[in-house]
Order: sequence, then structure tokens, then C-alpha cells
Amino acid sequence: MSSEQLSAAAPRQGGFMQGLRARWPLLRKIIFIAFALLVIGLLVNLARDVEWEKVMEAVRANTWPVLLRACGVAVASYLIYACFDLLAIPYLGHKIPPLRVMAVGIVAYAFNLNMGSLIGSVGFRFRLYLKMGLQAAEITRIVGLSLTTNWLGYFWVAGGLFAWGVLPIPDNWNIGAGALRVIGAAMVLAAVAYVALCAWSRRRSWTIRGHEIFLPSGKVALAQSVLGSACWMSIGMVVWTLMRHDVSYALVLGVLLLSGIAGAVTHIPGGLGVVEAVFVAMLSGQVPHYEILGTLLTYRAVYYLGPFAIAAVLYFILEAGIRKGANLPPAPDSAR
Repeated sequence: MSSEQLSAAAPRQGGFMQGLRARWPLLRKIIFIAFALLVIGLLVNLARDVEWEKVMEAVRANTWPVLLRACGVAVASYLIYACFDLLAIPYLGHKIPPLRVMAVGIVAYAFNLNMGSLIGSVGFRFRLYLKMGLQAAEITRIVGLSLTTNWLGYFWVAGGLFAWGVLPIPDNWNIGAGALRVIGAAMVLAAVAYVALCAWSRRRSWTIRGHEIFLPSGKVALAQSVLGSACWMSIGMVVWTLMRHDVSYALVLGVLLLSGIAGAVTHIPGGLGVVEAVFVAMLSGQVPHYEILGTLLTYRAVYYLGPFAIAAVLYFILEAGIRKGANLPPAPDSAR
């Protein structure tokens, strides 16, 4: 290609990218509406065929040993998530007791699942950490690292399962098994790239739209990978423990992760209704509808409602402890 052709191609490429950026808000709305319509269609089909008496029978059929095992896994999952914030605290120069940090994480997680990320993951962290003496910029770094840990774990686990081809895609879905494998491989490569960037990049911070973004160390990125992956895998273990039919753990976990995308796109707290629709669509050939819904209703009680009640009590305990004068001194300048 001649220099004249190159110089002519550059403006065209720049114009395309500028046009894409200008149209992205509209494209994002179109994607959201299309996905929401798909989910609504799944929910309508689901609600039309539900036999609620059988669903409640399936809920009542859970034995105490099964419920206790599921609760035990749920406790482990919350404790894993509570460790996310512990990865960020050492960078801030504050000496907050680890148990208090984990308590904030549990409160934020439970409210996040039941009321959405702005209230739970962001709102409660800001309220509690501000009262403990942290600055807004420091809390933003904690929230950012926690969110990154969560989605990094998702990319590792979901990417691996999608690339493996563990999910049988229904015939009436627009995406094929091959496309899902490509998406999974891309997710794993993105996770690898993040860890490599954290480990070997010479540049450790970027300023994007006035916000400074810091790269953690390679060791922290590996810890994020382990914790994030373990959290998602434990959530899948809760559902699988409650599933009485002979369905593989890998399949249940894969369906849960696929429903996580649907829930995130629709912005419905906890993916209420969305998770159920995806599970029925993916597993209806192996498990009766009412058994799937009974399992998921029990799962929501074990993983959402029960911890939500405990987190509400824990929140008031934290507030009371902070009011007794537990504020922390500001971090030294060298640590910021």
C-alpha cells in the first residue's frame, strides 16, 4: 500500500471510530432493548406453563441435611466475597481490623444482591468506610478492586466453561455453540491479559475522565483470580446442592453464569425472574420446570433473603461500633 493510500485510510478509520463512539449510547440502548425483549419473552413463556402447586411441593421436599449443606456453602461464599476488600486495604495505609473490613463486604454484598449495586456495592461501602475515616478516592479504589475481582473471576470460570462447550444451546437461540466457545476463549484471554498487565506493566496508573486508575501487583491479580473464581464456583455449588436431579455441577454452574450476563444487562436486582427463565430454557430437557423453579426459590431463600436479614443486623452493629469512636486516623501521604 502506498503512502498516499495509507494517509487516505487513516482519516477513514478515525472517522469510523469517532462515529462509533458518537453512536455508542444509541447502540447500547438498542442492545439493551433487544436483550430485554428476549428475556421478557422467556418470562412470559415460563409464567404461562408454571404449575405453582408442584413448585411449592418441590420446595417442601428439601430435606434438612440438604438445606444445611447449602447454607454452609452459602456462608463460605459470603466469606470469600468478604475477602475482596482485604486486597485493597494494604494499599491505603490504614489499619482497619480485617474482621471489620469483611463485615463491610458482607453487608455490601447482601444489599447488592437484593437491592442493586448502586445501593449495596457502592452506597453501603461509601457510608461505612467514610465513617471509618477513609477518603472518597480511597473508597473508590476499594470498590473498583472489588468489582474487578468479581468480574475477573467470572471471566476465568465462565470463559473456561463456555470455551469447553459444557452448555447445550437451545435450538431457538440466535447464538450457536461455536460462537459461545469463541466468546469463552476471548474471556479467558482477557483474564490472562489482565494478570499479565498487572505483573509486568511498567506503567502503574492511568487517568480516564478525571479518575485515576491504579494497577495492582501481579500477586494481587492472582489473588483476585482465585477469590473471584472461588466465589462464583461456590454460588453454583449452592444451586447444585439443592438440585435433586442428576445434573452435573459444571452444567449448573455454566447455566448460572450465563444467567448472570442476562441479569447484569437487564439491571434487575438479583436477576429476579431472569435467572429462572434461563435455567428453565437450558435445563427443561433434563429437569421438570417445577423442580427447577422449586430449586431456585430455595436458592433465593438461602443465598439472598437469609443473608439479607443477617446483613441488616450486621449493618446496625457496624454503625453502633463506629459511633463509639472507632474512626481511623487519615492515611499518611506516602501511602496514597
